[in-house]
Amino acid sequence: MKLVIAIIKPFKLDEVREALTTLGVHGLTASEVKGFGRQKGQSEIYRGAEYTVSFLPKVKIEVAVGDDMVERVVETIRATAQTGRIGDGKIFVCDITHAVRIRTGETGNDAL
Repeated sequence: MKLVIAIIKPFKLDEVREALTTLGVHGLTASEVKGFGRQKGQSEIYRGAEYTVSFLPKVKIEVAVGDDMVERVVETIRATAQTGRIGDGKIFVCDITHAVRIRTGETGNDAL
């Protein structure tokens, strides 16, 4: 089992969710987060004054999947969230050593 974590632009969330649903992903968690990468934030002008926004709004998606689905999920997120502009985000894949569905007590892949 793997946990796929993706940091994407907020306006891409619905498109990514729909694409993952067509793959057979049964659920995901999305959180509003702030951060910066290589772009180090951005400068904006408001009422004639320039100011720097250090942390940009992003969405963090977490999807737990079986080992057999990892590559398809990663590629789907990458292709769907990509705009070709700086700040498109990152995808991380982590091992899950144990999972339990609280309602039924199922474990492992059955819990996903």
